[in-house]
Amino acid sequence: MILFISDLHLAPQAPAITRIFLDFLAGRARSAEQLFILGDLFEAWPGDDCLAPANDGDESFAADIVAALHALTRSGVGLSLLHGNRDFLLGEAFMARSGARLLADPHVLSLPGWQFVLAHGDALCTDDHDYQAFRALARQADWRAAFLAKSLPEREQIVLALRQQSAAAKRDKADFLMDVNLAATDDFLRAHGYATLIHGHTHRPARHDHIVDGIHVERWVMSDWTDQAGECLCWDGDTLTREVLT
Repeated sequence: MILFISDLHLAPQAPAITRIFLDFLAGRARSAEQLFILGDLFEAWPGDDCLAPANDGDESFAADIVAALHALTRSGVGLSLLHGNRDFLLGEAFMARSGARLLADPHVLSLPGWQFVLAHGDALCTDDHDYQAFRALARQADWRAAFLAKSLPEREQIVLALRQQSAAAKRDKADFLMDVNLAATDDFLRAHGYATLIHGHTHRPARHDHIVDGIHVERWVMSDWTDQAGECLCWDGDTLTREVLT
């Protein structure tokens, strides 16, 4: 059994979501062979050094999450992760401490009898030109190096400011800008051999049917997590189903 989750946006300010996630890791996820996290595990990630203990010696919120992920991988469950638009600075230290494997976005998952392509989904929102320009910039090695060279408190302030700017910009954006471009998505499906696409990012959970070059292709959009419930997709080797986690 393979499980997929996305868009948890974990943060100290959202303890209910964290509790649902920790219960999931200690319970439902233990029955899986693999767990795939398709981006935005965290609401923000200023760099792997946020895992270091605070000045008072207490382990950080992020370190608690990493410890729970490590316990999952030590139990024998494979853990793979994609960057999201909020946590694209997750790095080697996070992967080493959690036991996770960082995947390129997109990632083709070939299984006996079926093939999936996994993505966060933000790259398909091509109508949002401002966001795509920032995405391209923030994924350049020199930009990352310059950002990570700043002190952790400075990075945390920059991340907070960016989140506030993003929230303000969303209020003024047309609805279609925050969803995938259908033509770009069809091109993506064609380029990836008409594999079933699983993605998050848009927070618009649904199953879509695309007809690309006369071929029926499914696109599954994952839900974001809330204080009331989370969600996972479950592949049992034959069918893909949506499960609510409370």
